[in-house]
Amino acid sequence: KKFRELAPQVDIVISTALIPNRPAPVLWTKDMVEMMKPGSVIVDLAAERGGNCELTVPDQKIVTDNGVTIVGYTDFPSRMAAQSSTLYATNIRHMLTDLTPAKDGAINHNMDDDVIRGATVTHARAVTFPPPPPKVQAIAVQKPKEKAKELTPEEKKAAELAAFKAQTRSQVGILVIGGLLMLLVGAYAPESFMSHFIVFALACFVGFQVIWNVSHALHTPLMAVTNAISGIIILGALLQIGASNWLVVILSFVSVLIASINIVGGFLVTRRMLAMFQKS
Repeated sequence: KKFRELAPQVDIVISTALIPNRPAPVLWTKDMVEMMKPGSVIVDLAAERGGNCELTVPDQKIVTDNGVTIVGYTDFPSRMAAQSSTLYATNIRHMLTDLTPAKDGAINHNMDDDVIRGATVTHARAVTFPPPPPKVQAIAVQKPKEKAKELTPEEKKAAELAAFKAQTRSQVGILVIGGLLMLLVGAYAPESFMSHFIVFALACFVGFQVIWNVSHALHTPLMAVTNAISGIIILGALLQIGASNWLVVILSFVSVLIASINIVGGFLVTRRMLAMFQKS
């Protein structure tokens, strides 16, 4: 059932299921092959015992009516002779390079070399097998991490008090600056504008306090959720953008600009998040 659900999504299937002295179990049926995308490939390594795919033909490569290629070769080891020879020759070349470091053809059998020592069975009329453990470890030993110093109850209390004082100072500073701006705007703006502006300023302050206390891991989904709020801001700003007061027009334009950036950014970030959980 799980294979049938995945059949339309996968591009390549490699099957290897074999049971000793029995035919290979059929795991990929005909209807599952028909559900696969054109251009998909099935490599059936169990073809010598009948194959795990129902449509596998031993020793042949076939293409189904819907464009799926099924490879049923039973002589894969002999087909990999060139690759096997290349890998073996590469290892031998590296061994000869270690044995002749001067590159003059003279063999220097350095028993301190872990590779040469591990490949040596006899040397100087003595049996050297099995070799000792390598002197150089494959993974470097990590230095133990220093444990963080545990604070005493008095130190914890002092740290919390200092953090509270710093936060209080910053909030008081924001309130003072906001109050001065309110007085400055109120000295020149009409009364009808001030009522809306005070609501706007309070909304900014409350929103800042709420967002600031949210965990950083939740900022991205929170940004996506605020798209609805940004849409309301744009509608309100569009209603005010035709006002006769130039200050209202400027604030409406800035509101539309900032809210639009928030909406577009929210959708882009949300789409990127969802793409991380989609299957390729």
